[in-house]
Amino acid sequence: MAEPFKNLIDASLVRALGQQLERHAPTFERRRFETLAIRGLTELELKSRAMQVCDALEQTLPAHFDHAAGLIEACLAPPRAPGEATPAADADAGVTGWAVWPLAEYVARRGLATPERALQCLHALTQRFTAEWSIRPFIIQHPDLTWRTLQRWLADPSEHVRRLVSEGSRPRLPWGTQLRNLIADPTPTLPLLEVLQDDSSAHVRRSVANHLNDIAKDHPELLAQWLETHLPDAPAQRRTLLRHASRTLIKSGHARVLQAWGLGEHFNGTVDLALKPSRVKMGEQVELTLALSSHARHAQSIVVDYGVHHVKANGSTTLKVFKGWTLVLGPGEVRTLHKPHSFRPITTRTYHAGRHGIELRINGQIVARKDFLLTR
Repeated sequence: MAEPFKNLIDASLVRALGQQLERHAPTFERRRFETLAIRGLTELELKSRAMQVCDALEQTLPAHFDHAAGLIEACLAPPRAPGEATPAADADAGVTGWAVWPLAEYVARRGLATPERALQCLHALTQRFTAEWSIRPFIIQHPDLTWRTLQRWLADPSEHVRRLVSEGSRPRLPWGTQLRNLIADPTPTLPLLEVLQDDSSAHVRRSVANHLNDIAKDHPELLAQWLETHLPDAPAQRRTLLRHASRTLIKSGHARVLQAWGLGEHFNGTVDLALKPSRVKMGEQVELTLALSSHARHAQSIVVDYGVHHVKANGSTTLKVFKGWTLVLGPGEVRTLHKPHSFRPITTRTYHAGRHGIELRINGQIVARKDFLLTR
């Protein structure tokens, strides 16, 4: 069985962090820090663990923020290599990886009164893990300074700092405080994204795609306009980015977005959808079989997705759309496609017994539906 995700922050990580802090500041109350940070830690989930370790840091780091920030920076391992997401901890090299999260949270809590110094510290921290959650309070409380800083970081030699420009300002960043002003009006981030969408780092470009997808959820017409401006004659790397940014609106069948990708036409042909078995036990899977038959005299570029109508606890259903296939169907071509869909338990969804439905979408249009029974 895989190690629980929450154990990325555990007692051994706390002790290693305490040792590093004591190494660079012999007066640091290491034992008190460890006692506060570890007490009840095993009962908490990952984010709560990071917050508890931060609580312990608040009670044991120097009271003067500049001194605390200097100690944090002195403890850090060398910056991550390009493309390195989360390096393994190395006690000899210094603090890196998941131990950085509570340090960055400490900066977000205690550095708001001295934002320039705090942003300098986050610049260092994000090169060892990420400061994407911790920079958000500065966007909210010190917007002018933070936007100027993000603008300057566009040219930073570290891809991890450039990624922070996009990831830290995402309107709906998972695990992060929602930036309500940017949810309402995302235009302040657009000049930053325009520069970063052609960044040399795939790590940065992936963040830009997710940021644009965030925007699309609240302002679909803005993403459609972005595609109409930036997709024509785009290099291959930008096309890949923009396709990932379009995923939500392609699944939902947004007409302008589909048109931008040359997918606006209705499918000319017939579709047969079959599900096997018709009764599925939780933990098993249902097999989708699609028979596509083109009636067109020309090739058709199509995106085939499918939506599952999951039964909720109260008996109603909620739709979740999943990625299927992107293909070109030749004139008169007949093609059969297969895809298994699992009902193994996952942490982000609770399954309930009952009659579920699977609907098939081609270029955003519903073309077929079949039901099946999910049982315990």
